[in-house]
Amino acid sequence: MKKRELYNLGIPDGETIRIAIRAVAQAAQAGIYKKELHEIMKNVSRAPEEFLSDPIFGTLARALHEPPEAATRYVERDEPAPWQQWGSDFEDEAVQQMVNACRLPVSVRGALMPDAHVGYGLPIGGVLAVENAVIPYAVGVDIACRMKLTVLDLPVNMLKGQQDKLRQALERETRFGVGAEFRDKHEHAVMDEDWTFSPITTSLKRKAWGQLGTSGSGN
Repeated sequence: MKKRELYNLGIPDGETIRIAIRAVAQAAQAGIYKKELHEIMKNVSRAPEEFLSDPIFGTLARALHEPPEAATRYVERDEPAPWQQWGSDFEDEAVQQMVNACRLPVSVRGALMPDAHVGYGLPIGGVLAVENAVIPYAVGVDIACRMKLTVLDLPVNMLKGQQDKLRQALERETRFGVGAEFRDKHEHAVMDEDWTFSPITTSLKRKAWGQLGTSGSGN
């Protein structure tokens, strides 16, 4: 019997159906074949209590008869995990999202970056350290949304009076939004790699040149 047949007989997916597959194999070794086996499996699914001591189908019957252990109930922390923010004038909702995330029982520490704004659960620009857990939903949905810190070997007073020049440099060296690209190629070691090792990378190299250094949707 195939997995789909077992599922159609009412055997739930997951560990229970794996137990059922093993029972089917044992039944075949015992000389119980398809038509008879189909009828037995149907009966086990409908009335597992009648097969609890069966040498072949007992394990399956017990898996169907005994209720699964209750999942561990979510209990939030009494106080949010410690967190810091770099910046001010954040949206109230973004701050509340950070507080909510830090109340998760697995949360250890959190942070809000200067670009923080409302996200899907965890605020965009939020950082959350957790213990023994992975939260894919907290990673975000924009693969190239980021902050960049550049450390200059210059005293702070040399930056005074050059804000316009620095702003123009930033605007010149990045692009934002859907379909944003650079007309002129930017030099980078990754573009010197061999892009011909697969048809996909070969076809995307020109696109990579255009999107290298861009931010936001589309890259």
